[in-house]
Amino acid sequence: MIAAAVLSAFFAGITAVLSKCGMKNTDSDAATAIRTSVVLVFAWIIVFLTGAYSGIASIDLYSWIFLVLSGLATGASWICFNKALSFGEVSKVAAVDKLSIVFSVMLAIILFADERKLWWLKLIFLAAIALGTYLMTDIKKGEKKNSLWFVFALMSAVFAALTSVLAKIGIKNVDSNVATAIRTCVVFIAAWLMITGKKKWNSVKNVSGKELVFLLCSGISTGISWLMYYYAISKGQVSVVVSIDKLSILVTVVFSLIVFKEKIPLKSWLGLVLLTAGTVCMAVFT
Repeated sequence: MIAAAVLSAFFAGITAVLSKCGMKNTDSDAATAIRTSVVLVFAWIIVFLTGAYSGIASIDLYSWIFLVLSGLATGASWICFNKALSFGEVSKVAAVDKLSIVFSVMLAIILFADERKLWWLKLIFLAAIALGTYLMTDIKKGEKKNSLWFVFALMSAVFAALTSVLAKIGIKNVDSNVATAIRTCVVFIAAWLMITGKKKWNSVKNVSGKELVFLLCSGISTGISWLMYYYAISKGQVSVVVSIDKLSILVTVVFSLIVFKEKIPLKSWLGLVLLTAGTVCMAVFT
């Protein structure tokens, strides 16, 4: 379970960087639709290779409802995240997006009895994560309301938290690979309906070859991250798996420094230390 969560974090960290590279001149909604298409193919290939498709017919209505809801939450999170990336720096957007761990764990404590163990300790670690995230955003006084990237990144975090909780309920008796594939179908439909509704087909057609490659790689990375994440979450506690997965911020920050030459001030480094420490402590001590 721990190994799967770590791999999920690594590939999730790479995903943010690849997505940013693929959206220099590409509309964020078009990027979401393209990435989702790749993940959809990837997810179903894994389902058929593992033979997990045989269990689809036995999925009950209860699980279907929560898997669909989880897929809708995922789609909303992706759209907001890509929109935030189109406006802001990768390291800052990724930091705010990691607030989803705070929302996820708080919801898990409320909804799942097994998550209430050492709840007070979890809240202490969550406080460190929240403070670290705030420091990493490095938003000056009076600037927050005008920062579209912050608004969209925060919305991404909220929807990502809902995704984790809904998925935990929906995959209770469902193979994790099948659950990932079903949820991806929902995201795929939602993403392309948005392209159609906003009449952005030309944005998809006009994506350059170079950016298309980055988006395709981002989709593959996302698919691997998802498979690892939902396998881990089906085997362990939400709070532990989510905590490890959110260490992807370390991967994202390192690559943002190398690829985009982003300047990270001392306050943001302190925030990264707090965020990482809180995340690691959440995984180790709870």
